[in-house]
Amino acid sequence: MHKTLIVTNDFPPRPGGIQAFLHNMAQRLDPTQVVVYASTWKRGAEGREATAAFDAEQEFPVVRDRTTMMLPTPAVTRRATALLREHGCTSVWFGAAAPLGLMAPALRAAGARRIVATTHGHEAGWAQLPAARQLLRRIGEGTDTLTYLGEYTRRRIAAALTPEAAARMVPLPPGVDEKTFHPGSGGDEIRARLGLTDRPVVVCVSRLVPRKGQDTLIEAMPAITAAVPDAVLLIVGGGPYEKELRALAERTGVAESVRFTGAVPWEELPAHHGAGDVFAMPCRTRRGGLDVEGLGIVYLEASATGLPVVAGDSGGAPDAVLDGETGWVVPGGSPQATAERVVALLDDPELRRRMGERGRAWVEEKWRWDLLAERLKELL
Repeated sequence: MHKTLIVTNDFPPRPGGIQAFLHNMAQRLDPTQVVVYASTWKRGAEGREATAAFDAEQEFPVVRDRTTMMLPTPAVTRRATALLREHGCTSVWFGAAAPLGLMAPALRAAGARRIVATTHGHEAGWAQLPAARQLLRRIGEGTDTLTYLGEYTRRRIAAALTPEAAARMVPLPPGVDEKTFHPGSGGDEIRARLGLTDRPVVVCVSRLVPRKGQDTLIEAMPAITAAVPDAVLLIVGGGPYEKELRALAERTGVAESVRFTGAVPWEELPAHHGAGDVFAMPCRTRRGGLDVEGLGIVYLEASATGLPVVAGDSGGAPDAVLDGETGWVVPGGSPQATAERVVALLDDPELRRRMGERGRAWVEEKWRWDLLAERLKELL
């Protein structure tokens, strides 16, 4: 048996897509053969209590560093190598390659025979910066393989690596729990709760940050409501951009047609997806390519729920859509293009049904967690 040490800053109860990715993968490994070394979610009694409660529910041991963000310092490296030896681990999985993957040589010296590091959108950003690019190159040299989300991130990251390290890259995207996200996920109940039972709903489920494109959706709403007068935009999630988004809805004159739910419990996310007729998140790349969408798992969750999707063209987001089959890709940041595709879907129930069914089938074919976890086991 190969026991695996997972080393990561991205682990629940800290919220986010990478965190969900790692936890879903960890749950599908043999719990007697996994140890997790992770940072603490946040300081203070509330953060400690939430972290302790989460860790107690896991079937595998979770060891927390006292810091909220681990770096590959001598102290963190010593702790990681001590855990490797103490638990008899022979493989290591870095949940995010940068920067913790810099510890790979020390862990190999301590007895790790296989070292896998997963890359996301932020490593694609690192690949553009000279100093960070050199560190990424070192991580590639020190590990057995780097995994990537899709073709966009592979191309960007491979350019920073040695040819040998680039040749060892393997795809490992996040998956979708098709038993949790499905067409009967409880959307009608959410619609009734929000008073939206008879209205066409465009839903966006995501953290509220500029890259995700909720502002583009709000700017598209005048054109959408001109064509579909009772349409409503349901913005699901919390985040630092909420105040600006609410102000934008007021300025644009569509505040009556935009609903904000704020953060919702994870277990209610499938139902909130299901409350929509169309899922839209026209994400865009920012900061000269440093702020980019790695994949966009929410598109696949929406597809699993039976919704057609309208996605932005940032980074790897198009990898999560079969353009013209499960939905459409639009230029990120274009209210006009977004409105055109959303209106086309709201006006055509048969098109929505066809794209939704194709999306559900695609998730079952390619994106199920169980399939992807088998790939990770082989790598480890």
